[in-house]
Amino acid sequence: MDKSTEEVGAKWAVLEALEALYPWMKPLRSRPVRDYAFRLFEPPASGSIPEVRRQALDKLLGVIGKAAGRSGLSADAAAEIRRDMERRRVLQTGPHLLLLVDPEAYYTHIFSMLGLAAHGCSTYVSYAVSTVSLVERSRKGPGWLAVGGRPVNVFGLSRSQMVGYNLLSGPGSYRFELVPAEPGAQDEAAKLRDLLPSVEFRRPAHAIKAANQVLWPKLFGSRFTFLQIDDEDIADLVADHLSDAGSWLRTRLLEEPALASNILAQLDRLATGPWSGWLTRATDFFWFYHSGKRCPLRLAAGDLIDPSSGRKVARFIASDIVARLADRTLIPSFLTAMLVVSILPGVRVLGGSHQPIFYPLMRHVVHRALEAAGIAPELRQALATDDVSGAWGHRVIECDDDPCKRILTSPTGGADAVVGRLGATPLAEACGSLKGFVTDPSWLELHRRLVQGIITAADGEWAFA
Repeated sequence: MDKSTEEVGAKWAVLEALEALYPWMKPLRSRPVRDYAFRLFEPPASGSIPEVRRQALDKLLGVIGKAAGRSGLSADAAAEIRRDMERRRVLQTGPHLLLLVDPEAYYTHIFSMLGLAAHGCSTYVSYAVSTVSLVERSRKGPGWLAVGGRPVNVFGLSRSQMVGYNLLSGPGSYRFELVPAEPGAQDEAAKLRDLLPSVEFRRPAHAIKAANQVLWPKLFGSRFTFLQIDDEDIADLVADHLSDAGSWLRTRLLEEPALASNILAQLDRLATGPWSGWLTRATDFFWFYHSGKRCPLRLAAGDLIDPSSGRKVARFIASDIVARLADRTLIPSFLTAMLVVSILPGVRVLGGSHQPIFYPLMRHVVHRALEAAGIAPELRQALATDDVSGAWGHRVIECDDDPCKRILTSPTGGADAVVGRLGATPLAEACGSLKGFVTDPSWLELHRRLVQGIITAADGEWAFA
């Protein structure tokens, strides 16, 4: 079997695995990708909303409104964003915090625009995960960008300043340098640099968010009011919950003796079962930021401990955690983030390529932990009846066209033409080779387990997809 045949076979194995776990996807495989986007951005059906969800949604909308103000949007625009999110309750959480001209970000935003436009929306909120390294592998990651087909060092940092360091590293001094790593991209890099903010920033994440607010209208025009939030905004959201003596997160996660330990026990149980490999206990509820690097924590005897040193970082109580969230030495883990942006407020989250598998498992872990503690029947019922709580919504479109070239040659980036052309393409074609999936052994292993019946969509672990 030649390589191209193997790649095609791997692609169909990924699609078959997704469709086995999300059967509603199968009829959409041959339909235009805009139909798939329409389904994902359709507001989740809901009846009566439990008080815990109303409270959590109000807090999420409050943080979104504050983020909109900080980003320079008008009060009217911020209010419109809040209204749209309250009505729609769908959040793109797929791309990491990358410059919008990075193809992985650009084509996911094109996909989101397809879904939003189909529902007559004019605002777009994207939660870009920023608890990621500046460099993830050789010349890849938020600290690198391909310009003219050649790698460019976004901040002009040395290898020692990038390896092991995070987008939330700081405080420091970061500016857009766009230094080509090899000859041939100098002119394009200089033109792109002229479009970006020229000031210094305390953290790389601040720089990228500011640049994206500038790049958005140049790439995508003015049809959508765009807001990008990241893990600092989620830290503020968690702090808001924990500062409220009556909030569910504070009274249950921190003050209910059994819930946190039950969640951790369920994570450990999942890691040894047939669904292993998708949801790991990387850190316990929060990451610790120390000397510009992200470190895991372990919850032991009511304290968050740095396991590498045995040092107690904070007590697992509201006052300690809120103070650490404020100075950014603690940042919520993705599980904690999903509690406050999706599980509690009832918001559908779109992601990929691992999120469509681990997020339903995360919901299962939370439900089992609540059940074991004998608490929150109204939230357990809501979790059991949610309408498509999460789905594959990132890396759906794979395209060879270079967004950098587009922004440097077109005053408005030509996004309408891209949206029209790609939106009409069948989903199975628009996703290309699914390179980010087929190069990941986890997906082929998942397909194998499904084919052999080791796991099925009827498993208890998959009950909350």
